[in-house]
Amino acid sequence: MEQSTQPPESLQSDDDIALADELKTRYDRVRGELGKLIVGQEQVVEQILLTILAGGNSLIVGVPGLAKTLLIHSIAQVLDLGFARIQFTPDLMPSDITGTDLVQENPDTGRRELSFLPGPIFANIVLADEINRTPPKTQSALLEAMQEHRVTVQGKTYELDEPFFVFATQNPIELEGTYPLPEAQLDRFMFEISIDYLPAEEELEVVRQTTSLRNIQFEYAMNGEQIRAFQQLVRKVPVSHAVSQYALDLVRASRPGSGDEPDFVREWVAYGASTRAAQYLVLGGKAMALIDGRYHVSFDDIRALAKPVLRHRVLRNFHAEAEKIGSDQLIERLLEAVPEPASGM
Repeated sequence: MEQSTQPPESLQSDDDIALADELKTRYDRVRGELGKLIVGQEQVVEQILLTILAGGNSLIVGVPGLAKTLLIHSIAQVLDLGFARIQFTPDLMPSDITGTDLVQENPDTGRRELSFLPGPIFANIVLADEINRTPPKTQSALLEAMQEHRVTVQGKTYELDEPFFVFATQNPIELEGTYPLPEAQLDRFMFEISIDYLPAEEELEVVRQTTSLRNIQFEYAMNGEQIRAFQQLVRKVPVSHAVSQYALDLVRASRPGSGDEPDFVREWVAYGASTRAAQYLVLGGKAMALIDGRYHVSFDDIRALAKPVLRHRVLRNFHAEAEKIGSDQLIERLLEAVPEPASGM
């Protein structure tokens, strides 16, 4: 993410306020439609929709069987967006993602010529399933798409349809035959969304629903054009200097050797979060404010997003692993250690 040189925006105009109200209405409608099929996982659904409203990409981490694919596919249906699922395997090639040039006969001229056959990346929502099962060369095929919303094949660049999002999944318990994502690629994901087992009552409801006949029909609750307008609106939400400073203070405190870090960071952290983390804390906070019906970002918004924004950016060292200190525990300690700036909003 590049820092904007534009002056701060605000929701001062009647048009912006009306659009903010429309966003809240349609967000609630999306949640209602998803509730026809998805049981529980409210925080997971919220973080996925925040990713979409902020124009980011996210990594979803959870054991098999927790309906990650179903959830992303259902969201694509409710938002009337094109969906593609790519199963990452050790033999997957970059061209299997981006597409390739093929020699085909032109029916008009009868001559054989090169034509581009688009790959599954040419969708609005791409699910990169088990992304860590393919080698880094293939993983990197997603980098340009995620960052630039375009792909380059044989020296020619092709723009992707907007809006465009990548949601990648990982299995946290099976490491054999996997290729850990490089830190540079991890940093491009807005959130690491952790999906866990449901409470007993909700899990029972899933078993009941999935073992009976169902004919669920979704109604479109938002479309691509509206999403693009909402993404622009999100960036207009005002954020105070104090809230921006708080987001940056959290990020700087996560870096060992920065001079701003608590003792436990020096003890347990190998590498802290980048500036992109502070940008995503603020941008995600802006989207969270709008879905909550507010026109400003609060300290609570930053705190609520600290774990999904930081958990894949704060890299633990061997001392933390030996003491079984998890990323979320580190972030909780950060939230306790870093005070809010003295000035209010």
